[in-house]
This record gives sequence, structure tokens and C-alpha cells, in this order.
Amino acid sequence: MSASGIQGITEADIANYLAQTPGFFERHAELLGSVQLTSPHGQRAVSLQERQMEMLRDKIKGLEHKIIEMIRHGQDNVVIADKLHRWTRALMLTPQPAELPEVLVRELLHHFLIPQGGIRVWGGAEPFAAMPFAQTVSDDVKSFAGSLTAPYCGVNAGFEAAQWLEEPKSAMSMALIPLREAGSPGAFGMLVLASPDATRYTADMGTEFLVRIGELASAALSRLLPPRG
Repeated sequence: MSASGIQGITEADIANYLAQTPGFFERHAELLGSVQLTSPHGQRAVSLQERQMEMLRDKIKGLEHKIIEMIRHGQDNVVIADKLHRWTRALMLTPQPAELPEVLVRELLHHFLIPQGGIRVWGGAEPFAAMPFAQTVSDDVKSFAGSLTAPYCGVNAGFEAAQWLEEPKSAMSMALIPLREAGSPGAFGMLVLASPDATRYTADMGTEFLVRIGELASAALSRLLPPRG
């Protein structure tokens, strides 16, 4: 082979040759013992076999961390599922429809350690018209709730719904969850969750869990609505 041909060989060519020629190191086994590499854990030189062992140990450590993380997430999901179960059970055990909004908010705050919450239901049946949860809300609130395709999460930008809380001024971040009948485009109410921590509810947080809360709350509170037909 000419000198120009050798100069044209790249590291990729060498790597490809070795990958395609598995018998090379069987025929030249002495090379494996003579190759010296720099250890990733210092500047000392190590053999190829030792470097491979270090790489395997690092890979195993990475897998261990992933397994620990998966276990932790699994444990967290079990805790959340248990809290959701107890909250749902409390709603199912509430005999009087008029008591549902208070039980719903109280149990939700208790089980999920939420500082404040409030709720309003509009368009309810006549027997519930004088209840606290049926207090008049503006058309803007109704329109806003109806326009939400997912729960709103973010800073309290002076929302009217903040006034449904016991301490509106302390609500730095909020989650606004619309209440809907199945198949209905509009909303018949809205659930408010609030925290003095401005990072508790943020615009970039996932809302899947809050969507489930809204669906369960809507199903329970549908008992307050007048019968259809």
C-alpha cells in the first residue's frame, strides 16, 4: 500500500475494519494486554480490560439510579392514588347533595395539603339557590370557565375567583378547574385551588391530575343540577 493510501485511512475506517473483523484480536491477543488508556477517574493509564470494567461499573451505577428513581415515582403514584381514593370515597359517602361542595373542597385540601380552596356552582336546581356555593358570579367568570380546555395554572392575576377564598390576598398561585357535564361544551361551575407559594401552580406544570380532579368533581356535583328533559 502506498504512503498516500495509508494517509487516507481515517479512524472511522479503522473502527469499521475492527468491527467487521471480529477475529482480529483473536489472532493478535497480545495487543489487548498492551493497549493503555487514560482512566476517566484520573490521569493514570489503565489497560483496555480495566477501562472496560470501569465503563461497566459506571453503566451499572447509572442503571441503579434509574431503578431507584422508578421505584420512587412508583411509590409517589401509590400515595397519590390512595389520597384520590379517600377523597372520592368521601364524596360517595356524602348523603345530601347540598353538602357536596363543602365536603369536596374540605377533603381535597386535607388529603393533598392544599392551603386554600373555593368553589362556585351556577345553574343549579332551585333548592340550592341560597347555598354559599351558589352565590352569584359574573358573566366573565362563566365565560372564562367555559373557555378553559384544561385547568388554568399560574399566578393570581387578580382573578375574581380569588375572592371565593378565605384569604384572597395570600393566594400567589392558583389552579382554576372548570366543572362540566359530560358532553357539554360549557361549564356549570369552577373549583379554585390556591397557595401562598408562587411556584405551587405554574403555567408549565402538567395538568393531567387536575383534569381527573375536575372530572370527578363534576360527576359528583352534577347532583346539584336540575334534571334534564
